[in-house]
Amino acid sequence: MAQDKLAEAAVNKIEKIFGEHPEYRRAHSRGTGYEAEFTASGEGKNWTVAPHLREGTTKTVVRFSHSSPDPFWTDNLSPVKGMAVQFELPDGQVMNSVGVTSPIFFARTPEVFTEMLEIAKSFKKGRPQLRDLIKLFVKFPESRSAIRIIRKMQSPASFATGLYHSIHAFYLVNGTGKRVPVKFQWVPEAGVESLNPAQAASVHKGDFEKELEERVAKGGANFRLVAVIGEEGDPVDDATKDWPADRKKVDIGRLKLIGPTERAEELLFDPTVLAEGVECTEDPILHFRNPAYAISYKRRSAEKQEKR
Repeated sequence: MAQDKLAEAAVNKIEKIFGEHPEYRRAHSRGTGYEAEFTASGEGKNWTVAPHLREGTTKTVVRFSHSSPDPFWTDNLSPVKGMAVQFELPDGQVMNSVGVTSPIFFARTPEVFTEMLEIAKSFKKGRPQLRDLIKLFVKFPESRSAIRIIRKMQSPASFATGLYHSIHAFYLVNGTGKRVPVKFQWVPEAGVESLNPAQAASVHKGDFEKELEERVAKGGANFRLVAVIGEEGDPVDDATKDWPADRKKVDIGRLKLIGPTERAEELLFDPTVLAEGVECTEDPILHFRNPAYAISYKRRSAEKQEKR
C-alpha cells in the first residue's frame, strides 16, 4: 500500500477508535502554545552547519500536548505528554523538533502501527488492559519494550518537568560533510518530576495548561536542547529501540518560554521539515509522519473553514 493511502487508513482508524473530533489534531489533540526563544550554546558548531544550532537566538513557537486523540480525556488519562518546537528561520523557512516523554515508539513500521490500531481499543482508557497486552506481545514482539513503558508511565508533574525525547534518530551534518547520528532531548531546567498515582488521580482536565501558564509567568519554564550522539551499531531505523545510556551528550542550547500564543494550534509540526545541516535517517515511522500529519492538518483545516 502506498504511503499516502496507508497514512489515510491509519488516520481513519484513529477516528474510528477514538471518535471524530472536528477541528482537532488526530493525535495529541489538546495542547497549549507558547512563544519562545532558543539561544544556541555554541557547542553545535562542531556538529552541524545549521545556523540556529550554532549561534545566536532564534524565535520559536512551542506546543505542549496530551497524547490522546480524544481532547476530552482528563490530563492523567494521557500519561505520555508531547512537546513540539518550530524554529522560525530566515526567509520564512522553519525547522520542527517533536518530542514525547516516552524514549521509544511502539511500532517499527507504518504497516505495524496501522495494524496495531486494530487492537488498541483499550488504550482509550489511557493504558492497555492485560488481555490486549498479551495479544500485542504475541503478534508484535518488537513492541514489548515500548508498551511496557507506556503501561507503567506516570505523567510528568508539569509540562515543564517532562523529559522529551525525539524518539527518532537524525543526522547532524558539519562543514566537512561528516554525518553523525543523533537523538534529541528537551531537558527541563526545573528537573524531571513525575506524578505519583495518588497525585495523578486528583488531576483534572486543564490542570496542566493552567499550571504551565502560572509557571511561565514566573520565568520558571525553560529547557536545554541536548543531542545524544550515536555510535556504530546504534539503530537509526528502528524507533522501538533506545540507545545505551552512556552515549555522549552535547548541550546545543537553551529554550526560554516567553508567553502564551494561539498560533501553535494553526501550525503543522512535521518532524521531517528540517534545516540544512540536519537530515532524516532511514526510520520508516519518521517518514510516515509526513503524509499522516498532512492528512490530519488538511482535515482539521477544512473543518475550521466550514465552521466559518
